[in-house]
Amino acid sequence: MKRRAFLALPALLPACTAASSGSGAFTFANGIGTRAGGPNLAMYAQADGGFARATPRSWTTPATVVDGLSRNDEFYPANPIPAATATPWRRATAEPVLGYEGAAVLGGGRYDIDGYMDRNPATGLLVAKGDTILVERYQYARTPAHRFASFSMAKTVTALLVGVAQAEGAIGSLDTPAAAHVPGLAGTEYGATPLRHLLTMSSGVQFREEYDGNDDNAILGRNTLARASAGGAVALAPFNTRIAAPGARFYYASSETYVLALVLRAAFGRPLAAVLAERVWGPMGAEAQASWLTDASGTELGYMGVNAVLRDYARLGLLMARGGATPAGRQAVPEAWITAMTRPHVAQAGRFYGYGYQTWIFPDRESFAFQGVRGQVIFVHPRSGLVMAHTAVRLASRDAGGADAVALWNGVRRAVG
Repeated sequence: MKRRAFLALPALLPACTAASSGSGAFTFANGIGTRAGGPNLAMYAQADGGFARATPRSWTTPATVVDGLSRNDEFYPANPIPAATATPWRRATAEPVLGYEGAAVLGGGRYDIDGYMDRNPATGLLVAKGDTILVERYQYARTPAHRFASFSMAKTVTALLVGVAQAEGAIGSLDTPAAAHVPGLAGTEYGATPLRHLLTMSSGVQFREEYDGNDDNAILGRNTLARASAGGAVALAPFNTRIAAPGARFYYASSETYVLALVLRAAFGRPLAAVLAERVWGPMGAEAQASWLTDASGTELGYMGVNAVLRDYARLGLLMARGGATPAGRQAVPEAWITAMTRPHVAQAGRFYGYGYQTWIFPDRESFAFQGVRGQVIFVHPRSGLVMAHTAVRLASRDAGGADAVALWNGVRRAVG
């Protein structure tokens, strides 16, 4: 085995540690911190401290969500994304002391990494600068080998593939309507929507995404992930009412990314997982096999469903930080496309971000994020090469505690960005 190089870094920004939550101390080996516990352990774990096995019916319930979000592709059909020759990491000789001001919604206060982990149900946390890992932590008995569910972080991956498809001539102008690639969408409102407005969540087609179990997103999930329909264009049949002109208004809708997935599947003529492996996953030097959940037609969901180890999520963030270039300098995704993805096409989208091409933009425009519900996020600051990959088991899709991850990111940026 090739020996990794290590980089010494000084401790930075001293901070107080949160009061012990009874989660237990982290054990460190080779710079990686792990522990079997975590905050609110009684809610997530069995009496013996183990974690119950999830099923397609139970995977988001508190008693099984830890297993469910780290084994999602074992109980849903998925296409594999093979590992590659891993790009080696360097690692700080000691984890730097990083402080941040906690989000007010969780009570505020000053915390370090231990404090963050004690008050947040993160399953994995990795901070890297360039090729050097500064922090790598896992709790709830998760490990570097677990493939964590991405939820909507997958949307940004789908947008990357749109850039690849355009560069290869598989799709042309972004002003082309979706039906030009997917005949099954002919005569529908989504079919008439230009790709550009699908990328920016501004199709103008009515779709309610509120995560209440009775919204349009739940119907989409049943028609795709749960295979209640044959998949493909048929899965979008319930969503065919136009309430605004394309490009006139922003409304976050997973259905728009699913349309993009159908367009890409038709344009490439093969599974998106295979294209991703060949054009992105392999060139960036992924260390572990990943996967992408599929609908009944065999098409990757696009709007969710990528499952990968934490270090490969961090590598994906670094690929974008480098403008789409691999560690070896090869342009896997055109730099101009990364620039287009990561500038705000829709200002003030959502609560405190702008929106690019399936990518959330911070107000200062210096950093951006892949973001999924329940605490899945990759933050990227290109100028400094700083990345923070974070997976979690927050119990609600819109959990206000997610603001604490943003607060931590801001603290990390100030310290080492």
